[in-house]
Amino acid sequence: MPGMASLTRRALLQRTAGAVALAAGGASARGQDMTKPNIVFILADDLGYADVSCYGRPDLSTPNIDRIARNGVRFLQAYANSAVCTATRVALITGRYQYRLRVGLEEPLAGGRDPDIGLPPEHPTLPSLLRKAGYSTSLVGKWHLGVLPKFGPLTSGYDHFYGFRGGAVDYFSHVGTNQKDDLWDEDVPVKQVGYLTHLLGNRAVEAVNAYAKAGRPFLVSLHFSAPHWPWEAPGDEAEAERIRGTNLRHYDGGTQKTYQRMIEEMDVQIGRVVQAIESNGIAPNTIVIFTSDNGGERFADTWPFTGRKTELLEGGLRVPAIIAWPARLPAGRTTDQVAISMDWLPTLIAAAGALPDPDYPSDGIDLLPMLAGQRAAVPRKLFWRYKANAQRAARDGDFKFLKILDNTFLFDVVVDPMERANLKERRKDVYERIVGEWLAWNASMLPEVAESFTEGFTGAQLPDHIGAQKATTAPDNPGPLPAAQAR
Repeated sequence: MPGMASLTRRALLQRTAGAVALAAGGASARGQDMTKPNIVFILADDLGYADVSCYGRPDLSTPNIDRIARNGVRFLQAYANSAVCTATRVALITGRYQYRLRVGLEEPLAGGRDPDIGLPPEHPTLPSLLRKAGYSTSLVGKWHLGVLPKFGPLTSGYDHFYGFRGGAVDYFSHVGTNQKDDLWDEDVPVKQVGYLTHLLGNRAVEAVNAYAKAGRPFLVSLHFSAPHWPWEAPGDEAEAERIRGTNLRHYDGGTQKTYQRMIEEMDVQIGRVVQAIESNGIAPNTIVIFTSDNGGERFADTWPFTGRKTELLEGGLRVPAIIAWPARLPAGRTTDQVAISMDWLPTLIAAAGALPDPDYPSDGIDLLPMLAGQRAAVPRKLFWRYKANAQRAARDGDFKFLKILDNTFLFDVVVDPMERANLKERRKDVYERIVGEWLAWNASMLPEVAESFTEGFTGAQLPDHIGAQKATTAPDNPGPLPAAQAR
């Protein structure tokens, strides 16, 4: 198996450098068409809003992520499309609300229970649309959008894939939650020795080097597992051995220090990728994006928000998000533009001069005019739902509607980011308007499903200021109607 991995890696480099160079007419990296930027999209897994130093975490150092921020624009109001990962990844790759597809309904892929649920190969995606525009495309890291033989990165727009297909793998053995090996090179299972974050960094660097030499625009999606459980940092082989054959979530495992080291190792690998971009002379026209798929989990820092992964409180939805594009965007700026995961597809399609598919219009927006200072920040209306604890949420301007169990709220999340002051009675007009908007939006989506993944949020875990509030929605009313209508 190790020999097969090496052979496959060499084949990737040869095919990319040879066939792509031929298609590009032998163009050099510095001679690349400047109208089509390269794109490196870096996605962390379960990273809290403040889990990198440029977002305020004081007890760890992330100099390479911070450097991307210094060279670009840092979002202060970026959201994930969901508080769990499969749903957000559906929105990210399709540019649409995940609730439009069966695979995007909450977390149906936890444990890979249903081989018939996945991202339909015929659905347009960010990589497939870019590939039509002349891009080479690679996914390095986490897929989690369906299993073979029906679904996979190579059927949804990626030319190459190296990584894992499930929701999580052990960082050393690369065994998934089903206790089966889950490391792949293309559609071939491989065995390799090494810490997963480092292996993913290696392959991303190789891909950037090969594509840069070929001179053709490229998309490299680098989707890390870190800092998702199991909580194992470099050198923690003993911990990996301790939980071998058991639940990877290892409920008794992990420490703040381990979590910090996992993030710091991810930052090191990001630095290697950025260095490869610079060494190949393509930095000015390469878009580098760093963000997370949802809010953080056990050890995460979500300050100044309340809530974590699986919760529609701000801490479960707010994520760090940074974009650098030296040729087009200012450096060292922040933006108050409200953004969400599904915005990246229309933004990157616009940057590449690619064409969207008219049959699958995006629910996101092109962020480039606001990022480039050509337009002031635009107000947004965004919607969420999560079956666990009957959660619903919507943001309209600065206001946010939230429902948990039978408790309903209205917050101004700009002046009250911790969601403490319930303005529902004071601003009944706003509350009822946003609830009506949520109901109209929800009617246009697929209905919820019973097998939604609910781990991590139970009524006993309701934050004090949420659980202490009295319910104002009638218990027998399935929708979050205003109190005045819930009769």
